[in-house]
Amino acid sequence: MMKILANDGISAAGKSKLEGAGYTVDTETIAQENLSQGINDGGYVGVLVRSATKVRQEHMDACPNLKLIGRGGVGMDNIDVQYGRDKGLHVINTPAASSQSVAELAMGSLFSMSRFTYDGYRNMPSKGEKDFKGLKKSYSKGTELRGKTIAIIGFGGIGQALAKYALGCGMNVMYNSRGDKSATTLSLDIGGNSVDVTLNRSSFEDCISTADYISFHVPKQADGIAVVGAAELAKMKQGVCLVNTSRGGTIDENALLASLDSGHLKAAALDVFVGEPEPRADVLAHPRVLSTPHIGGSTIEAQDRIGVELADQIIELLG
Repeated sequence: MMKILANDGISAAGKSKLEGAGYTVDTETIAQENLSQGINDGGYVGVLVRSATKVRQEHMDACPNLKLIGRGGVGMDNIDVQYGRDKGLHVINTPAASSQSVAELAMGSLFSMSRFTYDGYRNMPSKGEKDFKGLKKSYSKGTELRGKTIAIIGFGGIGQALAKYALGCGMNVMYNSRGDKSATTLSLDIGGNSVDVTLNRSSFEDCISTADYISFHVPKQADGIAVVGAAELAKMKQGVCLVNTSRGGTIDENALLASLDSGHLKAAALDVFVGEPEPRADVLAHPRVLSTPHIGGSTIEAQDRIGVELADQIIELLG
């Protein structure tokens, strides 16, 4: 009987499917510093991770019986993917399973930034009783999303799911992606009817200089350089709002804080941070930063899809 270590957990549906196929699935977390020893001592042929656990070259070299590494989610920067594949390991992920959930978190952030609800949630409990009118005045210059332009940087499954929500709200959608595809047609299901909308790809420069809202859905850059730094922020419109649900460091955090402090940037919604799981306190505490602890794909529905998709791939690859 083959054993799988789900070091960052797996949904009940995924665990059940693997067990039904004859696998033993352990969900007790092994500390990062003991990962190699834990894999070997447990006799695991596969290890499944999300964001918390890293699987590097040294783990692969130290675990000769390891056959598969799986990432529950999209980004795989916590795994040395190519090294593993060169060694003959199966290295898999679930790129589509969490798209809807991440897109919904991003869309919710757009509404929150446009109406200052994130700040209202902070201040109403402590100030609302005695300064109701003052808070009302502070939040009285909100804007509607309808008619505004959103630029989506990275147009895979998550970016396309967000575009569908934005189109449904009446926003103008721009996007930028890698590759040579000049346009993308999306099928929107509205009230049981299917509506096709074709969007033309825009340049990165046009996206960041034109949009009222910009949402990032890109992988971590190989060179570690931020996609958006001080130069890119300076090119953006006054009062722009940013969303980052991709990877910490996509937006340079020092440049971000400076732009917020100057008033050039209206607000930023961040689900990912440099130094996770110990992000910078000054980023979290900034009054115009909406922060969540990397929960983009953390819904019941997404985790069920992720678990089942991982199980299907394991059964297919390992038998």
